[in-house]
Amino acid sequence: MKAAYLIKYGSAGIAFEIRETVKPRPKPNQILISVEAFGLNFADVMARLGLYKAAPRLPAILGYDVVGKVVEIGKEVTRIKIGERVTALTRFGGYAEYAIAESNMVFTIPETFSPGVAVALATQYSTAHFLAYNMANLQENDNVLIHAAAGGVGTALTQMALHKKCTVFGTCSSSDKVKYIRQNGVHHPINYKEGDFGEAVQKILGNDGLDAIFDPVGGRSVKKGYRLLRAGGRLFSFGVSRMNQTKSIFGKLRVAYQFGFYHPLQFLGKSKGIVGINILKVGEENPEKLSKAMEAVVQMTEQGILKPHVGGEFSVTEIAEAHIFLESRRSMGKIVIKWSLKSRL
Repeated sequence: MKAAYLIKYGSAGIAFEIRETVKPRPKPNQILISVEAFGLNFADVMARLGLYKAAPRLPAILGYDVVGKVVEIGKEVTRIKIGERVTALTRFGGYAEYAIAESNMVFTIPETFSPGVAVALATQYSTAHFLAYNMANLQENDNVLIHAAAGGVGTALTQMALHKKCTVFGTCSSSDKVKYIRQNGVHHPINYKEGDFGEAVQKILGNDGLDAIFDPVGGRSVKKGYRLLRAGGRLFSFGVSRMNQTKSIFGKLRVAYQFGFYHPLQFLGKSKGIVGINILKVGEENPEKLSKAMEAVVQMTEQGILKPHVGGEFSVTEIAEAHIFLESRRSMGKIVIKWSLKSRL
């Protein structure tokens, strides 16, 4: 089979090479999927830059979400059958014509789901569901701030917060993205390139505060966001995209320092807190929760409650271009890469 290997850390143009490799075989509780397409996530960019510690050693096959047909199942698998079309979370290995997934991370999907919608559900939407409903337990009338609201997880979080009848604030970096997140339902879009998001939120809420903040950016946005929480509020940090904006070790240390320093007594006294989420770690140690999230988002999409947006389609031969597009922060919604020569933006 063919696979897109990460062979060098650094710029996308030199990082990947398509190679022939051995088709994997499923263990008793695993499933082998013939991959129709795989998704691109910001964690892939971090891994390509050598900033993602959990990534395998080079040469490595990245990839966390795939869509395709089941071609082989382990002897203990009973829920999924050969020939079914599925979306799945993979523990790396998704950038290949065939990928392995644990059976509890594989879900049957309708043929009507596009490849981009399918892979968005596996990673972005299951992540958002776990954050919004498991960790944050969003309630009606909560004030919610979503950073990177035009991204895949941001799009999903917005739709889930709206389903709970929350008031949604969303940050983004361009006028096009302001238009996009407004169309997705954000009540108060904020272009952080044109003004301070903290001041914008305070201007609208006055003496009130936020109940939940979802932050994949990191650095000073966490420190600033913490101040915007009211009693009972929580900030969920699930990424450090700001880290890839600096190349030097000193720059990375500066970003780490900008998070601020906190003590449990501080959380206790103000009755608010910060929670860090690594969705891959959740999948490793508590897969049942992530499995339930995946099952829920598939059902909610079938019901029309959730509507994933596909912001870019590429062929596997354009994997470098796909990485550059995501890293440029011009993308909105989910980026999908197909095992075909045809591509479309």
